[in-house]
Amino acid sequence: MKRNALLCAALVAGCGGGNKPVAPELGSTHATNTDQTTGTPATSAADPNLAFRLSYSNPGGMWMPAQMTLPQHVETFKKMGVAMGSEVLARPLEEPLAAIVQLNGCTGSLVSPDGLVVTNHHCVQGALQYNSKPESNLVENGFLAKTREEELSGGPTQRVMVVQAYKDITKEMRDGLDKIKDPVARKDESEKRLKQQIAACEKDRPWMRCQVSSFFRGGMYQLIEMLEIKDVRLVYVPHRAVGNYGGEIDNWAWPRHTGDFSFYRAYVGKDGKPAEYSPDNVPFKPKHWLKVTTEGLKPGDFVMVTGYPGRTSRTKTASEIHHSVEWELPYTLASLQERYKLAESHIGDKNETAIKATTMKQGVQNYVEKYEGLLEGLKKGNLVAQKDELDAKVKAWAAQPGHEEYKTAIDKLEQLLADEFRTARVDFDREAAFGGSKLLSTSLNLTRWAEERGKKNEDRKPGFQDRDMPRALAGQKSFARTFDRTLDREGFRLQLVRALQLPEADRPWLATLLDAKKGQKIDEALIDKTLDAWYKATTLEDEKLRTELQQKGTTKQLKASKDPFVKAAQRLWPTVKAEEKKDDAREGELLLVTPYYADAMKQVLGGVLSSDANSTLRITYGTVKSFKPESKDPADVPFTTATQILAKNTGTEPFDAPKNELDAIKAKKFGPYADATLGGDLPVCFLSDLDITNGNSGSPTLNEKGELVGLAFDGTKEGNASDVVFNPTTTRTIHVDARYMIWLMDTVDGADHLVKEMGLQPRL
Repeated sequence: MKRNALLCAALVAGCGGGNKPVAPELGSTHATNTDQTTGTPATSAADPNLAFRLSYSNPGGMWMPAQMTLPQHVETFKKMGVAMGSEVLARPLEEPLAAIVQLNGCTGSLVSPDGLVVTNHHCVQGALQYNSKPESNLVENGFLAKTREEELSGGPTQRVMVVQAYKDITKEMRDGLDKIKDPVARKDESEKRLKQQIAACEKDRPWMRCQVSSFFRGGMYQLIEMLEIKDVRLVYVPHRAVGNYGGEIDNWAWPRHTGDFSFYRAYVGKDGKPAEYSPDNVPFKPKHWLKVTTEGLKPGDFVMVTGYPGRTSRTKTASEIHHSVEWELPYTLASLQERYKLAESHIGDKNETAIKATTMKQGVQNYVEKYEGLLEGLKKGNLVAQKDELDAKVKAWAAQPGHEEYKTAIDKLEQLLADEFRTARVDFDREAAFGGSKLLSTSLNLTRWAEERGKKNEDRKPGFQDRDMPRALAGQKSFARTFDRTLDREGFRLQLVRALQLPEADRPWLATLLDAKKGQKIDEALIDKTLDAWYKATTLEDEKLRTELQQKGTTKQLKASKDPFVKAAQRLWPTVKAEEKKDDAREGELLLVTPYYADAMKQVLGGVLSSDANSTLRITYGTVKSFKPESKDPADVPFTTATQILAKNTGTEPFDAPKNELDAIKAKKFGPYADATLGGDLPVCFLSDLDITNGNSGSPTLNEKGELVGLAFDGTKEGNASDVVFNPTTTRTIHVDARYMIWLMDTVDGADHLVKEMGLQPRL
């Protein structure tokens, strides 16, 4: 079990309408009557399923494709009047699911036969930063390539992952593990099986990236094959004042007027196989891509999102949730808020630190508000009580005669969790400190590589095999574009000073890290003095040195290094190994017991349970819905419009839309993208009752025909608690409307060539 997942995820920072006037030539299928004031549809004989959709209360669920044949989905699709049956979504290698791709922490979708990928604006910030300089700040100004030759490399770490195959390997991964008595040996055997599956999958196919993913807390395993496209280029990114309109003020909030979309293009070698960046590469030719439509939506319409949601906690025990609410979330938030202030203090300067601080601030702030909403949502209302009630039912079921295996396993699970909770703060602060500086974390990583390099490839730890070297080298090559000495030092200092709050007996590693003499006082003065010396003397900013150590570094060589960060890593290595041994033993125990809890929950819920999100392909579906769907107040329409931008715009960040966009809105130059049910206005964003989380950013929003009608880009703060207990009342997803996307490309930014590439015709 990996601890401190919240902090680790956050620190990587390093989700207006109704339909147009009925136009037979566009193939519109909407024939319902609509209230012209509120945009609320009235039931009609032409849409006999509308009443069901309007009354539908989404139960939540991020469903695996194979689960879409469950009777509940088949029946719901029929009642909703969805033209495409749910069974179509059980075939992930066919349209529309085959067009969905995984990016670095986000989702995208292929939208042309030439490898054009659409995703969120906030998902391309790393690529923008990689290409930005003080005199050419793409993070602020955006980017448009008028020709293929002008498209810019997103950097060596960018990836587009296209799934090629799925295979259930539960039997191969689980059979016989219970016969292994030693938990460390059990964990090692599980790891060995995982590596064997991946090695067999990738054998003689260097262009393929395979992964083993577990579901239902380790009760099920899949082997997933993916094309790993390594040449990913920036094509079009709107100006910051479009793509991040509303900034932090509107983040996790509704109403929104954010054009959160951007385009990449995937490139491959001339042989059609993935290759490193080269001017000679050619656009990827996918088998499937999505059709983009500007037909639009109206309240009550069916919509679905398909993508790669990152992590949810719905199959965790009540004790895990209480630990999170009572300690983990507040403690993590305090740490993140300090990092946010650090980043904010450097914004406004005309230098590279400011550019990197802007990207850092945006990423950290997103997690701050996410976790604030999660904590607030769990504290108020009865969501934790609901979790307690379900947990009690699970344990009562396990206590029934004939379920003794379940009871024994769940009791063991609670014991292991209690042990973990007891050392949570000490573990958190230590791990945060070890990862607090990119120079120290790089040194620790190089130390691991050197140690693993001495073993046979098949015996090395996952992540440190030959297959992992290209990604590791890509990270070293992009290091300079993302690293900033000032930000790194200040961030590292934050974590070390935070650790000073621990009792001295709980932080022996801090004295080791700082190389303090016996009896020497460990305080802020020593930290500052040490860091000043380290950052002055380090040589790790030299890419050639890091690359050589990455490829050939030995344990002997690292031990002889004079670099202060490498020396610190050597001193810390025994601590790293000791903690790793404890973690391995715990993980070996959990391998046997956690699946029992998830399976017992499934039994209690009548056999239907969506596995927690784990960055694999999922489907969520529901309807276009406001927070108050019964309301007649125009403010409660689940769409925002372009003219509202005029009223909202102040000319000051973050409400400072570009002048050419404002001029087009003032002139009401909306053309066919306008929506009659919105008084001829242009829809910008819309709300739905769909179930998403981090990782769904950039996911395509599809209509009943599987056409792209928008992109999911955010949730609402009050709905974040649904990561733990789904709440249909507070959970809403915010989408940017495809009509707004295409209008901006057509009218404002001169990206007509991309509109045509997607099979549409510029209209203005």
